[in-house]
Amino acid sequence: MTDLKDSPLGHSTTWASAYDPELLFPVERAPQRRELGIGDAPRFRGVDVWNAYEVSWQDPRGKPEVAIATFVVPAESPRIVESKSVKLYLTALNLTRFASREAVTATIARDLAAATGTHVDVTLTPPEGFAALPHAEPAGECIDTQPLSADDKTPVPEALVARGAIVAETLFTRLFRSLCPVTGQPDYASVEIRYSGARIDRAGLLRYLVSFRRHAGFHEHCVERIFVDIRQRCAPTVLAVHGRFTRRGGIDINPWRTSGAERAPINTRTARQ
Repeated sequence: MTDLKDSPLGHSTTWASAYDPELLFPVERAPQRRELGIGDAPRFRGVDVWNAYEVSWQDPRGKPEVAIATFVVPAESPRIVESKSVKLYLTALNLTRFASREAVTATIARDLAAATGTHVDVTLTPPEGFAALPHAEPAGECIDTQPLSADDKTPVPEALVARGAIVAETLFTRLFRSLCPVTGQPDYASVEIRYSGARIDRAGLLRYLVSFRRHAGFHEHCVERIFVDIRQRCAPTVLAVHGRFTRRGGIDINPWRTSGAERAPINTRTARQ
């Protein structure tokens, strides 16, 4: 199923009281990538890191257990999973008994793999590990003090300009907002851009990123569009784009795309997450 009108987004839903992997709603990546002109072989690699804060199940005697879950979905997976369906799926675990935390981890990993079409790393952090989870603000230099007077209705890649000295730098904004493609509800994020190449005009970059405020797109697709537009307009030799979105429904999604061979960044939550 990939037709968004059939997804649980924007519809009243009945909360399942028992484990049901059929609640997961897959969405194909290919249509959005074809719109970007990158087809089935995008010139990037990366991951989508999900943090789910409302994970609970029962032990063999019926006592509730809780954890924070992290799912790492490779960017090469053929499908993403719609986030409300993940919330419904996780909620359905609440009254389900499992022999151990490891059994819960294996179950979620198996079901997400079936939905996305690839292996998904799943980690459950128990309460005694919560305090050790890393928190920090985005790396690099914030561009949010740049002047901005435009009120663009759609993304404006033409605002992206790179010229002059060759640099290697990391820039970020906390002003990113896009819209859910089904409900129209706002999605907020910090977006971090690391690149090497001709210097990118910061005012133009901020205008471009802010121009997504009325754009309807899933988190993963927004980050991929940013990556593609910067690469096409500014031609950096190295580029990485990392979006850290604030949580909705107890879940935050953090897509990362890179042209390089480096490992994915540490899953470090910002203050807004």
